[in-house]
Amino acid sequence: MDGKQQTALVTGGGRGLGRQIALKLADSGKDIVIADLNPEEMGKTKRMVHDHGQSAMTVQMDLREEDDVSDTVEAALDEFGAIDILINNAGIAGPNLPCEEISIDEWDNTIAVNLRGVFLMTREVIPTMKAQEYGRIINISSVTGKRPVSQRSPYAATKLGLVGFTRSIASEVGEYNINVNAVCPGSVEGDRIERVFKRYAKARGTDEESVKRSEMEKSARGELVKPDSVADVVDFLCSSQSTQMTGQDLNITAGKVMY
Repeated sequence: MDGKQQTALVTGGGRGLGRQIALKLADSGKDIVIADLNPEEMGKTKRMVHDHGQSAMTVQMDLREEDDVSDTVEAALDEFGAIDILINNAGIAGPNLPCEEISIDEWDNTIAVNLRGVFLMTREVIPTMKAQEYGRIINISSVTGKRPVSQRSPYAATKLGLVGFTRSIASEVGEYNINVNAVCPGSVEGDRIERVFKRYAKARGTDEESVKRSEMEKSARGELVKPDSVADVVDFLCSSQSTQMTGQDLNITAGKVMY
């Protein structure tokens, strides 16, 4: 796609890691579609993308709703004419509870957002990517799907499920010059992981700082993952340098997980 202006659709692009990814792709010259539930945060990201010299649009979307997903893709195509890159970033942490205490609603909601939503978005963009014979799909998974983490079973199930989904779709669409990869971050600095630490601290009867320190000590580098580090890898997977990489799940964990 050399010489063509590319468009990237980023789910959960209103804040946190999604925002960092959107800004990194804007720095690489991509126009950005920001799909999220929060209009105010999406507006902030849109203004930041403009400050980085690229066009952007926002679409309020609930990944759990099939019509919302199809409307989002239609709006992006109407505005930019193509979707070259899909970043399936939106997700929820799910409950921090022992398996026997998790309700059906908590389980189903985690699956609906983290796994079903990725399926819906991917299914919706594949036809346009096939037609243009180009596409890059990056699924934001997690090392929680690769290593045992107590009291996070719904989240872990979805994130390992994304690895299998990534490999399967990659094998389906490779002949159309569509690459599908997963990125598996460790604990990423930001509000989301702080909320997880808070819930763990409450469940364990300890303080948040102790939980955070324990988590950092699990990594070879003794640190949490910076959002910029994840965004850099996503940007690489969207570049011509990764043309022959597909069906992969790449760890960005500061050495927390090495398989």
